[in-house]
Amino acid sequence: MIKNYWNKGIKQKVITVVIALVLLIALFFLRDDYQPVLLFLRKFIFIILLSLLVLFLGLRAFRNSASALKRIVILIGLIIFFGAIYFVGFQMKFYDYMKTYNVFNNLNKVEINDLPLTHNERIQPLQNIFSMANESVGETKDVSLPHLVRIDSTNQWTMAIQPSEKYVMQRLNDNTEEVFSVSSTTPFPRFSSDNRIPVTFSIGESLKFSRNTYNAVVQRFNPWQLFTMEPSDTFYMKNDKGAWVQVVSLIKWKGFFFPYPSFGGVMVIDNGEHDFNDYMERMFIGKGTYVSPEDMQNHIYLTRQNTLSEKVSQLQAESLKFLGGFSDPLPWNMETAVKIPNLPDDQNQQPYVTDFDFSTTKINAYSGLYHWFGLEPVGNERTSLTFSVFIPADGTDKLYYYDHASKKQGYAGVSAMPSKVRESRKEYDWSVSKPVEFRPYIKNIAGRKRLFFFGTVASVSEGSAKFDGSATPDLALIDSEYRDVVWIDAKHPSQWEKTVYEQLNEAWRASEGIGHYFVEETKTVEMAQQILDSIKSIPAIDTKSEQILKLERQIDSIKALK
Repeated sequence: MIKNYWNKGIKQKVITVVIALVLLIALFFLRDDYQPVLLFLRKFIFIILLSLLVLFLGLRAFRNSASALKRIVILIGLIIFFGAIYFVGFQMKFYDYMKTYNVFNNLNKVEINDLPLTHNERIQPLQNIFSMANESVGETKDVSLPHLVRIDSTNQWTMAIQPSEKYVMQRLNDNTEEVFSVSSTTPFPRFSSDNRIPVTFSIGESLKFSRNTYNAVVQRFNPWQLFTMEPSDTFYMKNDKGAWVQVVSLIKWKGFFFPYPSFGGVMVIDNGEHDFNDYMERMFIGKGTYVSPEDMQNHIYLTRQNTLSEKVSQLQAESLKFLGGFSDPLPWNMETAVKIPNLPDDQNQQPYVTDFDFSTTKINAYSGLYHWFGLEPVGNERTSLTFSVFIPADGTDKLYYYDHASKKQGYAGVSAMPSKVRESRKEYDWSVSKPVEFRPYIKNIAGRKRLFFFGTVASVSEGSAKFDGSATPDLALIDSEYRDVVWIDAKHPSQWEKTVYEQLNEAWRASEGIGHYFVEETKTVEMAQQILDSIKSIPAIDTKSEQILKLERQIDSIKALK
C-alpha cells in the first residue's frame, strides 16, 4: 500500500518522507512517553507470545475448517483459553505467584542465628517528617517524599523543596533550589535555615516535560534499557566530593518466563543551573550518569547507603514464603507461608529503613542502613513474628533472615503491637491518635539481646488524610517476648535502656534467673565526700578531761590503801 502511494507522484513521495521523518523524530523524542508500553511488553513477554501463538494456530485452524461445528468448537476453545489466562493468571494472581517464585530462586539468601543490634534510632515516623516539612514551606512550594539516607557520618531525612504541582507556570520555569536535611535521631526536627540547604537542580520530581526526573532518566536509557529498566524512588544525598546530587533508584526486569524485578543500579543527576546546553542535552540524550550495581562499590557515598527501591525489597521479602517449597503458599498448604503485615492505620508500610550494627554477629555484613521486614503467618488472626528480614539498602546482592518460628521464640509480630499500645494507655482518644511505624529496637540488656518494637503515637486531625507532625511525640517500646509496653521519654534517648530495665527487671529475674544490672556505681568524688562526712560525724575527744579523770582515779586508789 505504501509502495503504491509512493509511485503516484512527487507530491506523494514528499508527503511520505515528511511523515516518516515526523514519526522518526517522535520515536526519538517521545521515548519517555511510550516507554511504559515497552516495559509492559517486557513484563508479559511470555504470556503475550503464548497468546499470539495460540491465536494464530486457532485462527488458521478456523479458516481451514469446512465444518461449522468444528469452527464453533475452535472459537469456544479460544474463548476458554483466553478466559483461563485472565482468570488464573491475573484474577487468581498466578502470574504474581510465579514472578515471586522467580525472585526467590534468584535471591542470595543468608540465614543468620544472631540478631544485629540497632543504633542511631530514628525517633520521628516518616509521615510526621513529611507533615512538618510541608508546614515550613510557602504556597507555591511542595516537599518531596522524605527518605532516610546517610549524609557524611549521620543519618538524615532528606527531601527537595520543589515547585508545587498545583501551579503549572512554576513547574515550567522554576528550579528546585533547596533541600531539607534533618537529623533522624532528634525528637526536635528543625526545618529552619540551618537545615535548609541551598542547592539548584534543573531536574526535579515535580517539574514538567524534559525537566521532570522520570522523563530525564528514561531519555538517558539506551535502546535495550528502555525495555528492561524503570526509574523508581528519588533520593537526595552528597557525593564523594561533598556536592548534593539526585540519586534515582532503577528497577531492572530479568528473565523470560515470568520476568521479575531486581536492583538495576542508580542514575546520578548532578546539581546545576538550567541553560541552553542543559536544555539540548535533556532533549536529545536525557540527564544523569548511570552507575551499575557492580560499579557502586567504587563510589563510597553509594555504599552502606539507602538506594534500593522499596518495590524490589518488598518482593524479595515476600518471596520467603517459598522456603517451605513451591506449593507451600497454595491455599491447601501454607504451613510456612508468610506475608508482610499491612497495618490499616499506618501511612508508611514496611520496609522500615533502620540502622543496624552487625559487628556483634559472626556475619560478614556491613553496619549501616537496611530495609527491615517483620514477616508473619498468612492468616489474619495470626500475628506472631515468623522472620526478621534484613535487606541491604544499598542494593548489595544479599538477603539476611532470622527464623524466629523455627527457634520457637513465640515473639509477637508487628500486627499485634497497636492493640498492646492502646491497652496500656486507655485514657488516650485513639480515634485521633494512632500508634504507627513499629520498627525494631534490638539491644543487649540484662545479659542478652532483646527484641523490642519501637512505636510512635501520631495524631490525625479531623478531616485530614495525613498525620500531624509533633516535635515531641509519645514513644513506646514493646517487648516482643513479654508483650509489656514501656513508655519512654523522647528527650532522653540515653535513658531508654535503663527505663526498660527498671520496668521489666523483676519479670526477667523471675523468669530467666538473671542477676542485677544497672546498679549505680559510687563515683570517686561521691566516695570522698562520704568519707569526709563520716569523719565529721565522729565526736571530738576532750584530752584534758580524760587526764583529770585518770588522776582522780589514781588519788582514789591511794586513799583506799591508807
